[in-house]
Amino acid sequence: MPILLHEAIQPFIGYLKFEKRYSHHTVIAYKADLNDFIEFINGQFGETMLRAITHGIVRSWLARLKEQDLTAKSLNRKISTLKSFFKYLLKNGMIETSPMTKVISPKIGKRLPVFVKEEDTQKLLNTLSRSTENWRTLNAKMIITILYSTGMRLSELINLKEKQVDFDRSQIKVLRKGNKERIIPISAELGNSIREYQQLKRKELEKAEEVLLVSEKGKKLYPKYAYLIVNQHLGEVSTLDKKSPHVLRHSFATHLMNNGADLNAVKELLGHSSLAATQVYTHNTIEKLKDIHKKAHPKS
Repeated sequence: MPILLHEAIQPFIGYLKFEKRYSHHTVIAYKADLNDFIEFINGQFGETMLRAITHGIVRSWLARLKEQDLTAKSLNRKISTLKSFFKYLLKNGMIETSPMTKVISPKIGKRLPVFVKEEDTQKLLNTLSRSTENWRTLNAKMIITILYSTGMRLSELINLKEKQVDFDRSQIKVLRKGNKERIIPISAELGNSIREYQQLKRKELEKAEEVLLVSEKGKKLYPKYAYLIVNQHLGEVSTLDKKSPHVLRHSFATHLMNNGADLNAVKELLGHSSLAATQVYTHNTIEKLKDIHKKAHPKS
């Protein structure tokens, strides 16, 4: 029995929720993309059967979106939504071929990662080391120091448990998506700071959670708490437009590369699944080499 396009949306959304277990935010984004697609098709062609949708119709929709000045990244997200949708339909026998096989995603230019200069980072860390008069400033010191010293993601930091810190081996075991783990070495100085923080927790907070960093009430930190702290303190030493915790991760990787670290080693420290994701940091290294060459070489 022929199926109309709009009739297949709800089963697909249910599949994303209950079988794929996508987040609420992701499901909402998929649904919005598909609703936009249906609205376009209904306006151009009226109610349409699933099997009547061709790659030409999909391209017409994408062309309309491009006229609205959507970025390549946004277009790619919508293409990804349609690919998942038609793959689901194909798998469940609702269509015989996917119109997406002939749809090519636009290329996205790689943006260089934003990072803080080494001297500005050091200035910030020096200031924070002397500013621990209350729990919030102590947390500011720990959040920024750990993020910059380890390159871990904000989500990894706020979920970091005390037991993941190995003082004897001077390392932290970090858990990421899929329960995959990686080991990050830490300096003796950072290890001492973490140990002092733990001792203060036990002394001042009777019922602190098992995560390493907590609020003044002993509760696990929430992302916005950490984000606002980082944003505030980076604003004091940098004029960068972006002042997020991820900038500290970029700074960690960039400074390692600029000081001669092996690319594969940086990949492992960051927890990247492929080398391609780490290679973006080589661009900053190359730019630094160009600058050195320009200043130092007599024929430059």
